[in-house]
Amino acid sequence: MTIRMNWQNLLSTQRFRTKNGKIVPTVTPSTQEGADALRTDFHIDYDRVVFSGAFRRLGRKTQVHPLAQHDLTHNRLTHSVEVASVGRSLGNRVGVMLHNGGFLPQGNTPSDIGAVVQVACLAHDLGNPPFGHTGEDALRDWFRRPEHQIYLNTLSEAERNDIQTYEGNAHSLRIVASLEMYPEAGGMRLTVAAIGALLKYPWTTQHPNGRKKFNIYQTELPFIRQVADELGLVPAGEDSWARHPLSYLMEAADDICYALLDLEDAVELDLLTDTEVESILSELTFAESAWHASSSRQRCAMLRGIAIGKAIDDVAQTFMLHQSDLLDGTFKGKDLLALCSPQVQNTLAKAKELAQTRIFRHHTKLLTEIATFPCLGSILDLLVPAAYALIAEKQLATRQSLALELLKKHNPILPEDSLYQAYMKILDFVGGMTDNSAAKMAQDLSGVGILR
Repeated sequence: MTIRMNWQNLLSTQRFRTKNGKIVPTVTPSTQEGADALRTDFHIDYDRVVFSGAFRRLGRKTQVHPLAQHDLTHNRLTHSVEVASVGRSLGNRVGVMLHNGGFLPQGNTPSDIGAVVQVACLAHDLGNPPFGHTGEDALRDWFRRPEHQIYLNTLSEAERNDIQTYEGNAHSLRIVASLEMYPEAGGMRLTVAAIGALLKYPWTTQHPNGRKKFNIYQTELPFIRQVADELGLVPAGEDSWARHPLSYLMEAADDICYALLDLEDAVELDLLTDTEVESILSELTFAESAWHASSSRQRCAMLRGIAIGKAIDDVAQTFMLHQSDLLDGTFKGKDLLALCSPQVQNTLAKAKELAQTRIFRHHTKLLTEIATFPCLGSILDLLVPAAYALIAEKQLATRQSLALELLKKHNPILPEDSLYQAYMKILDFVGGMTDNSAAKMAQDLSGVGILR
């Protein structure tokens, strides 16, 4: 018998918390927190993400250009806000179509779809480490070096894979489910609908693709099993599920912003000309006019807005066309954008190609990315041996004891922790740092500037 997801379950407002080591439902939000027509459960989710420390720290984390000095350059915070805006528009458009088609459950409005996608978009990059994807590579590289395997020998295969594969998507889930607001007791306690929409890769490192991309560390696996059951996600193997349909809208919003908005940063930094960007957008904006704009920057921004609007329309139509496959968990497309019109596909592909050849490999960016490895490596060089000495060897040198003091304000490593728990706390600490704080800490550890 074919298992099929349904919108009644997929839009569940249930929240979970941890109590006495078990994942249990919270009190119904509408009676506990006063949710009403003006502040729905999904609005509560939005507020919890916005007011979190992890969200604020995105203001000092790399989007494309590490430690950029230009005031108009995107960081992870501005990127997340823009993705959330596009995601809300996408969700609202799909919500109206679902409502008009009679698919939306009674009691839900089209704006609920927009709100769920908006929350997922807002939270999707919370787990990105300092220096962006290069930071992920640096953290993975340190734990995969042969000389560091002594610290991992006693871990299970699943635990070792987690530690060796820092993944921003998985850490975003870890932040909302375990670390922020109610630490180790349900985290932000978001609705399961928002959690489901956040899961772009709903599997662990044990999945065939898990060493590349995944969303679930072993620490959050019991929580996600409950979430998946509540949502009615289609199983796709052991501890692996088909994606929540709304996660495809979150993904599309991210890809649209990543491809189109990051080009404007390159213009501000004189890596591209506005004419080059206008040429990229021309296939979606050829019938539109922005020549009344007072400057080339304004004209570029207006055309970008038109292009995004057309991409939103196209993605929403594509979602509805494939809704049945999305609900069955049989959707075979790489993503929604890959099935959109040739105009949308070509525009985004050309934008990404231009970014790859002219932006990502620019020498000013390369130097900072190369420095990311010794920067984060020096922090792990200090913390990991100290954690190992405390837990495995039961004795600490003075320097190691001082090192572990650095975590006490965050999530201290305890003698009764397992090595896996200790290393996850270290990754929480390092991954949660901003570009500036990581660079400063590495400099301080080197002794440079000690007399300043």
